[in-house]
Amino acid sequence: MARVNPGQFINQVKVESGKIVWPTKKETAMTALMVVIMTGLLAAFFFAVDSAFSAIVHSLLSLLA
Repeated sequence: MARVNPGQFINQVKVESGKIVWPTKKETAMTALMVVIMTGLLAAFFFAVDSAFSAIVHSLLSLLA
């Protein structure tokens, strides 16, 4: 690993910081919307699976009673 003095390090950080590309407002909004939609879909899926397993367990337990 090469040794770099503090001045060179600061210059390298400035150069690398200049390469950062920030998303636009539209891209950020679309990404947030997609996260909300996917979270809702996954919540609905897991609710359905949980409800199905719950019904199966209740029916199996009613057979024992």
